[in-house]
Amino acid sequence: MSEKLIKALIFDWGDTIMRDIPGKEGAMFTWDKVEWVPFAEEVLQSVYQHYLCCIATSAGHSGKEDMIRALARVGADRYFHYFFSSKELGYTKPDIRFFTSIAYEIGISAVQCLMTGNLYEKDIIGAKEAGMTTLFYNEKKLAGDFPAADFMIYSFSELKKTLGQIL
Repeated sequence: MSEKLIKALIFDWGDTIMRDIPGKEGAMFTWDKVEWVPFAEEVLQSVYQHYLCCIATSAGHSGKEDMIRALARVGADRYFHYFFSSKELGYTKPDIRFFTSIAYEIGISAVQCLMTGNLYEKDIIGAKEAGMTTLFYNEKKLAGDFPAADFMIYSFSELKKTLGQIL
């Protein structure tokens, strides 16, 4: 079996799985309104039984339990096997140790992880340097060169097809 075979899918939280709503402050679970990023639920429904699914955040105002509470408000918590926060890990993105700590905690080599995130500098660069395959969710259609991104999508509706090519 190939060492490069993807076994774990790691997703950023804010604006990758759940929408960061402008003007909302503090921990997301306390907001009056929370919502999915469009098409994220459909993608997770199709992959969570086949891959180890993790969600990871560097949001300074939310620990692991706060994130789980916010995810539970839309039913997203059921699609993840592991939840990671910089508060518990002790590192923030893009620090390589943030990503290698996740791989270590789930017992899977970093090269067997796919990191998906919406912030190139935070989510993609550090994950790539840690040895992960990277998927840049470029919903804002930023122009430029993104050499650390192995794959790029502009809508979560494209993710299922892209995962089919990767996995």
